[in-house]
Amino acid sequence: MNNPASSSRRVVITGLGAVSPVGNTATTTWAALAAGHSGIGRITRFDATGCSAQIAGEVKDFDATRELTQPLHPRGPAGEPLKHVFSPKDLKKFGRFTHLGAVAAVEAYADSGLDAQRATLDGTRCGVSLGVGLGGLPEMEAMHDTWKTSGYRRISPFFIIQIAPNLLAGQVSLLLDFRGPNMSVASACATSGHALGEAAAAIARGDADVMLAGGAESTVTPLAVGAFAQMRALSTRNDDPTAASRPYDRDRDGFVLGEGAVVFVLEEYNQAVARGARIYAELRGYGATADAHHLSSLAPEAEGSARAMRLALDRAGLSPTEVDYVSAHATSTPGGDGEEAAAIAAVFADAKASLHVSGVKSMTGHLLGGAGAMGAFAAVKAIHEGLVPPTINLANVDPACAATGLNFTPNTAVRKPVRAALANSFGFGGTNASLVFARV
Repeated sequence: MNNPASSSRRVVITGLGAVSPVGNTATTTWAALAAGHSGIGRITRFDATGCSAQIAGEVKDFDATRELTQPLHPRGPAGEPLKHVFSPKDLKKFGRFTHLGAVAAVEAYADSGLDAQRATLDGTRCGVSLGVGLGGLPEMEAMHDTWKTSGYRRISPFFIIQIAPNLLAGQVSLLLDFRGPNMSVASACATSGHALGEAAAAIARGDADVMLAGGAESTVTPLAVGAFAQMRALSTRNDDPTAASRPYDRDRDGFVLGEGAVVFVLEEYNQAVARGARIYAELRGYGATADAHHLSSLAPEAEGSARAMRLALDRAGLSPTEVDYVSAHATSTPGGDGEEAAAIAAVFADAKASLHVSGVKSMTGHLLGGAGAMGAFAAVKAIHEGLVPPTINLANVDPACAATGLNFTPNTAVRKPVRAALANSFGFGGTNASLVFARV
């Protein structure tokens, strides 16, 4: 398989979109991450009384029917303009993860400037790779309750469209007339890392010139929160929500569930340059591995994670000393943070003096299928803005994490030139994805 490093077709990022617990656009999301603001609070989407975990990173004040700032013309100037992502009438046809993901995708498309050249853009050379970890879980729970109380005739005819994971990619392709490769990855918390890597590979091997890539998730529901709580995976710091997600801290007690979507426009380099596009960064390398060790725990010394990082660096053609920032998976779990930190320290053994590491889940919570894209977003913006976002709530570094010698960027962002950045995402089932981005 060709990849961005080994192919003459380079892959760059020309558009960004985000809907997150800290902001409903890419701009507001980055501003919050840079400032170290938390989006975690008490759960409002359902009554969590009786559950040991009652906090989450919810997307607030979100309106998927809001009118776009400027109408878009994805079918050319003569086609029907796109004035909003969803009409109120159509909104009920789709699950919340599709609402979040489609809004982020349209924002990324608008940000890229592709719409201005749409009349000359071949839709068959534009594709979509958007992943979802669990799909329409809120809709599944609600429809099951409806069936139990009211019978078969009350099941919505839209139910399958609401829950199927690939319907996000399908709806985005319909909205924007993207008729190239259309993929939906589902690999737990590595989902959108894989979605980005596979999209870049599609461009590199010549299957597409543009790919919308990333991921979405919306599973702040009684069953999801309750199930993770029963696994003792979630933080129970219910009385202090904004301090609950604390990667690398000695007193961390589990992750905080979040929801949201992050989408990128990936584009072939020469095309982007020819049309005068703003380039945020280049996607230089992608590594995908498996632990083959345990369904929900990292392998000892995070062996599979380390291989993914080394593979991504090798494909990027970069040495560890050329990387200035690692956007870590860093979930705030007692075991996972230390294992990943040890793997990062091993891979970057000769670069620790100048390397910054941080975990933005300290602010957003864990977006599951959207987590890899959120980590990649932090890496890309760090390169473009020259600013490393912090790990907030890091008051007392865990001794095992401290022993790695890594700088976890505690509590305050660091202004520095970032030549290249690596983003990690790891998921249940022992699946790993690492992405390397670099300044162009």
